[in-house]
Amino acid sequence: MSIVSIVQLPTKVLREKAREVSAKEITSPRIQELISRMKKTLAASENGVGLAAPQIGESLQIFLVSEEAEEIDKGRPPTVTEASPPQDPETKLQKRTWRYDVFINPKIKKISRKKNEFPEGCLSVVGKFGIVPRPEKITVEAYDENGKKFVRSATKFVARVIQHELDHLQGVLFIDKATQMLASEHNTS
Repeated sequence: MSIVSIVQLPTKVLREKAREVSAKEITSPRIQELISRMKKTLAASENGVGLAAPQIGESLQIFLVSEEAEEIDKGRPPTVTEASPPQDPETKLQKRTWRYDVFINPKIKKISRKKNEFPEGCLSVVGKFGIVPRPEKITVEAYDENGKKFVRSATKFVARVIQHELDHLQGVLFIDKATQMLASEHNTS
């Protein structure tokens, strides 16, 4: 079980609607190995806090959200998601082992009308960032990696990350929703 390359736009799987995972499949060795590879891949990413199965080439309704997203909510404002470098290296959270929440076959149960606009980036669209309006609160029902159904409500940055990953499962990228694209000061090309 090794780290997998994160696929980049224009790879076709990023634009496909992912298929649901059957109840039997959730605990199968194949899906458990996939989840393990996703965790390792996300852990190895420099700034990722979420990862969807399509981002590693698997068109399945599975995504992860790192506990780091909760820490960002507590420790610094939700200004940039996923692949964006921190504004100031001094504010970067220490690299540590994070817990990953696994969402399988997620369904939106409730979403707030009030929206916030913040910059987003994506591990599959490296070097691009844009302002994306998203509801500030969300409630999702999903299955965990053991096949147990759960309901999770989130606000702020965590809600944004969940919505970003939900979009991946529908073949939608943040660039499709961005109201304004931002110039990347951190582009090394």
